[in-house]
Amino acid sequence: MRSAAALACILGFIPAVAVQQRGEAAGDPSRGEYIVENVAMCVQCHTPRNEAGDLLRSRLLQGAAVPFQSPYPGLRWANTAPPIAGLPQYTLEEGVRLLTAGVTRTGTPLRPPMPPFRMREQDARDVVSYLKSMK
Repeated sequence: MRSAAALACILGFIPAVAVQQRGEAAGDPSRGEYIVENVAMCVQCHTPRNEAGDLLRSRLLQGAAVPFQSPYPGLRWANTAPPIAGLPQYTLEEGVRLLTAGVTRTGTPLRPPMPPFRMREQDARDVVSYLKSMK
């Protein structure tokens, strides 16, 4: 009888732990939005601008021409910032690796002017969760 009770406790505990881990893995999109908008400043390069140079908030994070030239001739420089709303083609884990290690899903390092972020894992999960929530 005692082993049946113990088994019931263990089986009841495992789903609760799994749900908690899934929630932690997914991250907090509202915190991610704050990081994207106010800390990492992703909107500055990944959002198109109008003729006056103002961000087109209606096209938030949908990709844009990089608004400045490389100050280093000969350096491989990205001329466009890809769309990151929805984080197309990236899994959660690939997005986290991008923001914690500076490595793309294909294993290449990020090109300037994209900084090689070294975010804490939870910050990266929050950012990826926010980007994935954008459609």
